[in-house]
Amino acid sequence: MSSATPEDGATAATSVSKQLGMRRNGKQWHEPRKAFRPASGLTSFEKRAKDRVAQALVKAKEKELKDEKESERQRRITALKEKRVAKEEKERYEKMAEKMHKKRVERLKRKEKRNKLINS
Repeated sequence: MSSATPEDGATAATSVSKQLGMRRNGKQWHEPRKAFRPASGLTSFEKRAKDRVAQALVKAKEKELKDEKESERQRRITALKEKRVAKEEKERYEKMAEKMHKKRVERLKRKEKRNKLINS
């Protein structure tokens, strides 16, 4: 027993020398605590890296689908706008036809189309 006592005293001296100064709360007899991190060390780096790669692939696919959906939406919108413009133009020519001769309206249509091609 007497031989075990000096060893215990040596370990107690090393634990005291490990501490860096006084503890803030003044309880020097308690062991210093470590941060509570329950999930640390549960997943390996390789698994996390694989998960990141898989997540990146999923995000890329989602972005591709979203872009495809948006382009389809834009295509429908432009088709609708073009249809409306054509309808308005047709109505305008019909109003002109009521007032003028048919041949003159046809000439004006051709002239306007030439101007559109030149200006655009």
